[in-house]
Amino acid sequence: MANLYLAEELPATAFAPGATVEIGGDEAHHAVRVSRLRAGERILVGNGAGALAEGEAILVEKQRFVVRIESVTEQAPPAPRLTLVQALAKGDRAERAVEQATEFGVDAITPWGAERSVSRWSGAEKAERGAAKWRRIAREAAKQSLRPWLPEVNEPIGIAELAAAAARADTAVLLLHPRGELALSAWAPDADIAALAEIRIVIGPEGGFSDAELDTLEGAGATILVLGETVLRTSSAGPAALAVLNAALGRW
Repeated sequence: MANLYLAEELPATAFAPGATVEIGGDEAHHAVRVSRLRAGERILVGNGAGALAEGEAILVEKQRFVVRIESVTEQAPPAPRLTLVQALAKGDRAERAVEQATEFGVDAITPWGAERSVSRWSGAEKAERGAAKWRRIAREAAKQSLRPWLPEVNEPIGIAELAAAAARADTAVLLLHPRGELALSAWAPDADIAALAEIRIVIGPEGGFSDAELDTLEGAGATILVLGETVLRTSSAGPAALAVLNAALGRW
C-alpha cells in the first residue's frame, strides 16, 4: 500500500468496514493534485491516533475524495513512550533528526535550547513557528512511513524541565555523550523497562553538552551513555539511538 492520507479530526469509530470516509482540505489537494489519486485506487486512511484503514477511493474530485473502508486495524500507544529531546541546531540538522526519528518510530519529540545551541527560538512567536515546522515535518514523515500514530511534537523546554523529568521514577533520561562509560546497547537489556512510562533520549547540539549541563542532569538522575566508539552528528545520533532501543524493546 503506497499512500497514507490523514484525517486527524475523525474518531476511531469513523473507520469501520463498510463505512465511507470523506477527506477534504489540504490533504485532499495533495492527494488529487500531487499524488494523482484516481477513483478505484486502494489506499490507507488514518487519524494519526492509532486507527489505520484500508479501502478503495470511490469518488475523487478537485477538493475532496471519498474512501469506502474495507478493513481496519487499531494500534494502542506503544509503551514505554520513546521521546527524542533534540537540541536546536543550525541549518536543517535538527529538522533532519525530526524526520528520521519519525521514520524510526519515535513517539514524541521535544525541542530544547542547549547552552551551545547556535540556533535560538527566542520569543514565543519564534518558538511557535519552530514547533509548527517540526510538526509538519513529522506529519509528512509519518505518512511516508505508513504510521498509525503521529508523533507528538512538544513545546521547547530547558535544562530545568529535563532535570525534573530525570528525577521521576517512571522516566529514564538518557544523555548520549562520549563521557559515558556504558553503551546504550548494554543499558537497555538491564533496565527495568516494565517500570518505565517513558524513555527520553537527549541529544546535544553541534558543540555537544556543556560540563554544567552534564553535571546538572546526571545529578538529577539522568544516565550518560555512548552509542559506540564514534561520535555522530546531532542529526543522526537520535535516530541511531532509536534503532538500538527499537531492537531492545522488540519493536523491530
